[in-house]
Amino acid sequence: MEDSSEFVSAVRLTNNPDGTCTFEKGRIPTLKPMNTTTFWISNTVEEWEKVTHPAPRRQYVVTLKGNIRFRVSDGSTFLIEPGIILLAEDTKGEGHSWDIIEGDQWERLYIPIADNAEDYFIADTW
Repeated sequence: MEDSSEFVSAVRLTNNPDGTCTFEKGRIPTLKPMNTTTFWISNTVEEWEKVTHPAPRRQYVVTLKGNIRFRVSDGSTFLIEPGIILLAEDTKGEGHSWDIIEGDQWERLYIPIADNAEDYFIADTW
C-alpha cells in the first residue's frame, strides 16, 4: 500500500467521445516536477464561468478558499475544497458548471499544463 502522504487528492474533468463531460476521482503525487511555465490567482468570476462551459485549457485548479460543487453532463456532482486539486481537461464539448456552496468567494490558482505534458493523475480503482 502506498503512503497517502505522498499524494494529494484530485478530481479530473474529461470529455467523453460524444462531447459530454465526466469526472473521475484520484490523486496526484507530491514533489513531482510538473511541466508548467506560469500560473495566476483569481478571486473573481467572469460572466462565461457562470454557465456550463469547457475548460479554456488543460490546467490544475488549486482552491485556496471556498467549497465548490461541480456538475458534469449527466447531472453528477462532486465537491472541491482546499486540499483537493481539480484537473480540468474537458476542453471541448459542453463542459461543466459549478456553484459556490459555502461563503461567497472562491480563491484559486490556475496552473496551465504545457502541451502534451503528463498530468500525473492516478485514478482511484475500486
